[in-house]
Amino acid sequence: MEFYKKTFFLASLLGAFAVVLGAFGAHSLKSVLSETQLSAYQTGITYHFYHVFAIFISTWLYMQSQQSMAKWAVRFFFIGILLFSGSLYLLSCKDLLGLGAFQKILGPITPVGGLFFIIAWILLGLAALKWKK
Repeated sequence: MEFYKKTFFLASLLGAFAVVLGAFGAHSLKSVLSETQLSAYQTGITYHFYHVFAIFISTWLYMQSQQSMAKWAVRFFFIGILLFSGSLYLLSCKDLLGLGAFQKILGPITPVGGLFFIIAWILLGLAALKWKK
């Protein structure tokens, strides 16, 4: 399967997953998480959604320009979602999931995911600058 088809498909699944997790947080977790935990969970959802759209934009730019930096941006956005949003989901629900012992491991993962987002945005910008249409 071509890169852009696979990427559009995976980004669509990630978008659907963000909706499911958002609804789950709003309806099921609201009564069991503290306000701070729920806020962190919501931050994960928000960044998850933003970066699904960034994956679509990066993939479209790659389709138009064949800039390898756009392709790398897609990869970095995927990893950023996994690390940044994923760690926030787990940290928010650590007590429910019995992951309290892993807090020292999960905590530092969040900023690493943020770094992947930053690099991805820079790659996307550089790909756009190199685009010759």
